[in-house]
Amino acid sequence: MLHNEWCYVGGGIEQGEKAWEAALREVHEETGIREVRLYSANQFEQYYSPKEDYIYTAPVFVGYVDESQLVRLNHEHTEYQWMTFDEAKENAALPGIDDILDFVEKHFAKKSPSKWLRINGEK
Repeated sequence: MLHNEWCYVGGGIEQGEKAWEAALREVHEETGIREVRLYSANQFEQYYSPKEDYIYTAPVFVGYVDESQLVRLNHEHTEYQWMTFDEAKENAALPGIDDILDFVEKHFAKKSPSKWLRINGEK
């Protein structure tokens, strides 16, 4: 969707899938990464699509990964880069992403997240 723009991993939920299962699947499909410690950010990304005339709302998840894992991009991406929060905010494709990144930095990077937000990843 965001051709030639920096964006994070994302996608739709398939039939019978939970949102957090879709998040793990999309991370694997788009990056090849399988080992993710996943949390609910307790936030939502939202934007209006004037072309299709709908409001897109999606839950935000935070995944901790070991950056030494091999990244194998699929056809949806041309390159990747590990970024600081400031770099990610500077390169964000859409307004509002910087607010999400500020929230994630405050609640997931500068301190340990609540155990109540942890998703164990078992089906």
